[in-house]
Amino acid sequence: MKTKLERRQNIRYRIRKKVAGTAQKPRLAVFRSNTEIYVQIIDDVDGKTLAAASSKDKEISAQKVTKTEKSKLVGQIIARKAKDLGITTIVFDRGGNLYHGRVKAIAEGAREGGLEF
Repeated sequence: MKTKLERRQNIRYRIRKKVAGTAQKPRLAVFRSNTEIYVQIIDDVDGKTLAAASSKDKEISAQKVTKTEKSKLVGQIIARKAKDLGITTIVFDRGGNLYHGRVKAIAEGAREGGLEF
């Protein structure tokens, strides 16, 4: 019997086989912990993180809102940073998490910020 963590790790490997970011279309990777959420825009060809945002950023952690609402703000911030870098399209990597709740809120926030995926 596999643990929840091992099962999620296998899902992550399966996703990463299909999803890879390039300089023109980088990967938006999501990491969700129990309390915080982190996103990175990654160019897998060069192995570089182009931009990052998290719910620990000062402008987000100062607000007293739910974790889902914080996730939406993180999505909007990463979209703004991507726009500054001239990135408009990305590939979404949910990191083995189900596409609902906080992960979905990040995607919606990024779409509102003008990213396409």
